[in-house]
This record gives sequence, C-alpha cells and structure tokens, in this order.
Amino acid sequence: MTAAIYKFPSARRDMAMPLLAINNIEAVYDEVILVLRGLSLTVPAGQIVALLGANGAGKSTTLKAISGLLGSEDGAVTRGEITFDRERIDGIEPDAIVRRGIFQVMEGRRIVADMTVLENLRLGAFTRRDGSAAVKRDIERVYEYFPRLKERTGLAGYLSGGEQQMLAIGRALMAKPKLILLDEPSMGLSPLMVTEVFSIIRKLNQELGVSILLVEQNAQLALRTASFGYVMEQGRVVLDGPSEALLQNEDVKAFYLSGGGSEGRKSFRNLKSFRRRKRWL
Repeated sequence: MTAAIYKFPSARRDMAMPLLAINNIEAVYDEVILVLRGLSLTVPAGQIVALLGANGAGKSTTLKAISGLLGSEDGAVTRGEITFDRERIDGIEPDAIVRRGIFQVMEGRRIVADMTVLENLRLGAFTRRDGSAAVKRDIERVYEYFPRLKERTGLAGYLSGGEQQMLAIGRALMAKPKLILLDEPSMGLSPLMVTEVFSIIRKLNQELGVSILLVEQNAQLALRTASFGYVMEQGRVVLDGPSEALLQNEDVKAFYLSGGGSEGRKSFRNLKSFRRRKRWL
C-alpha cells in the first residue's frame, strides 16, 4: 500500500480530549416530536466507535445532529451541545461542518446516479479550497483504495450496491475528513461484499487515522470492527463499553446476537436484568 492519502494533524489519540463529544443533547422534529432525550457519547481521535440500537432508537438522528442535516428534515438540536476538535458545532451550517472535517455517508449511499463515478468523487471535494491539482491527486489515491472504481467510467447509477457503497466512502474521503459518520454501510449488500467493504473501513482507519462513528444493524460485525460501542434505546444511551465487553454482555447477546427472530427482543425493557441497570434510573 502506498503512503497515506491525507495527513490528519488533529487526529490525536488523546483519550482525555475526544475528537467528538456529544453532551446531553435533545433533538426535536417539527417542534414537537422529541427523538433524542439527553444523549451523550464521545468518539476518540483515530478510533472506530459503534452506535447500536433497534429501528427508531435515534441512531440516524444522532448522525444528522452531528453533521447539521437535521434542519433539512424540520429537526433541530434544542438542548445540550456538540463539540468537535474542541469547538462547538451544533447550530452551524452543514457545509461549515464538512469544512471542519466531518462527512456523513448516508444510509442508502445517496450517490448521484446520473453523474459518473469521477463526477461523484469531485463532488465530495466541493468544499475544498486547495486547488484542482490536489483534488486530482487525491482522486488517484482514492482509486488505490478502491481500484474497482477506476474501472467504472460510466454513470454511478449502474454500479452494484457494493460499488456504490465504495463510491460513497470514496466521496467522503475526498472531503479530507477527520471523522466519517457511516450509516448502515452493510445495508443491501451480499455477505461477500459486506466483508470487502468492512475490510476497507478498517484499513482506512488504520492507515489514514480517520475516526469513524459507525451505525450498523449487524451488531456483531459492528462490535468486531469498532473498539468501543454505545447501545441506544428510545433516544438515549442505555449501555456502553469496550466492544469485547459488549460482545460478552448477556443483555447484548439476548437482544442482538441470539440469531433468532425479533419477537420478544424488541426492547431492552423486556429484559429484567437490563431493566435493573438502565442508566437513566
């Protein structure tokens, strides 16, 4: 592998001062629907952190609160604060958040289907101000991580699901992020493609030092990729810890890792042992 694409001067591994810190935020849609209820979490520099939870727990809302995209859905952070690299970012515009070093890869990938692969990559560099030569150089280096994309010269809409996910991550890298927010990267992919995509995610973290906040329904895969995890329930964090500890946690096993159907496992509140330990009591 060639030298790293980018340098991340502020991607510190200082656990005392996390790269991202969410402190007791509330988020509301349409001024009345409370979705996040006192949510707090941190992402250390250079680490992968997993965010788990059932559908409707507030995971995607959390990512949109960080990236500033809640406003596009009539949502807003109404309480608490979000800091990134020691600066408060809640309330600022999404393009300003991208310039500070955060890029969200949306659920469903959201590539521009009627643009080419190359045009999609250039779109990721929209907020940069370092010139076309630097952008061209970074595109070539993105191709080193995703060689399949270099072979695809047509419209992005004709890519396979896995190739579209690679393009979405490659487009994120073109913004030169310090933190990537990944929302359900395995969704709709074959098991073989999921393995390939997550291998690349690990490589990007290890070789570039970019931090990743990972939302993923496949809890086992997420926890085996991340170093730390949070479990959300109804807009709150109800359990957190090192990934290895969560993989061995009996409540997490019962809720996520049993391999059975969803009946009887819809809520941590159904688990007596977990109910006794809910953090908000």
